[in-house]
Amino acid sequence: MQYKKSDFYYDLPEELIAQTPSEPRDCSRLLIYNRETSEVRHKIFRDVIDELRAGDVLVVNNTKVLPARLFAQTANGGAVEVLLLKRLDKDCWEVLVKPGKKCTVGKKLIVSEELSLTVTGITDSGERIVKFEYDGVFEEILERFGSMPLPPYIKTKLKDKNRYQTVYAKFEGSAAAPTAGLHFTPELLQKIKDKGVKIAEVLLHVGLGTFRPVKEDIITDHKMHSEYYEVSAESAEIINEAKRAGKRIIAVGTTSVRTLESVADGNGFLKPSKGNTEIFIYPPYKLKCVDALITNFHLPESTLIMLVAAMTGREEILNIYDIAVKERYRFFSFGDACLIL
Repeated sequence: MQYKKSDFYYDLPEELIAQTPSEPRDCSRLLIYNRETSEVRHKIFRDVIDELRAGDVLVVNNTKVLPARLFAQTANGGAVEVLLLKRLDKDCWEVLVKPGKKCTVGKKLIVSEELSLTVTGITDSGERIVKFEYDGVFEEILERFGSMPLPPYIKTKLKDKNRYQTVYAKFEGSAAAPTAGLHFTPELLQKIKDKGVKIAEVLLHVGLGTFRPVKEDIITDHKMHSEYYEVSAESAEIINEAKRAGKRIIAVGTTSVRTLESVADGNGFLKPSKGNTEIFIYPPYKLKCVDALITNFHLPESTLIMLVAAMTGREEILNIYDIAVKERYRFFSFGDACLIL
């Protein structure tokens, strides 16, 4: 069957879009869906431990969000917003700019006395390639002048920028957070380990591939933007050992799913790997490695809801979302969570 973008639409009241994160992190709500029985249960996120078994592997994405939003000016004083997407080499980046018409090749943009950038190219899909010039250490300057790239549907200013990072974030490179992981606290993770659940870390730097809207009517016409990933030898072995023992691989977030499915062979086993992935997962894709998923509630018609629908089926995911709306769950990046078993 050839799905249309509109096949993944649902109606969401605006007041259900979460503007602030839950405090503490693990007190958000958790909707649990069992694919075998179609049973739906409602819990608090910290209760996720009751659904996990000794020998399961929880796979987390340890990427760290950059303060990737910069506000710059042209020589004429025109304001330009720059969002860092992907580092191409030491000083060259692929970025989104707004408004784009001011940013032709050769245009110089000034962020501060210490930091400026020049547009050196334009990609086929309209992103800019830029070269930064700076005086000092780039990461330190970015920390001072960059801001957290919160999605546009979040209108409330974030009081603590660490609330848009997972507690296990390690390697900077993302333009958005892997938000399913925001619900975990160090204490909850320790309790999960104490139960005999293993934690495997993978890396996918979240960029346009994850959050770019689908514009084409037929979803197979949508092209994913590439994102950098890494799977270490240690994590591959943890996951492979669990699979050989018949244990479950539980992905935390759609980015972890995309990383695992990019690397897995036909039997779901992994080899250590790094590179760029453009994998686009939608029904009737059959997951090779992932057995269960912890995820947030995603935007209508997004690649993310399409990925979750590959696990549940399209009608089932729309029914789950209908229940979540009726039960007044909080949606999107700072919203509540869903566990699909």
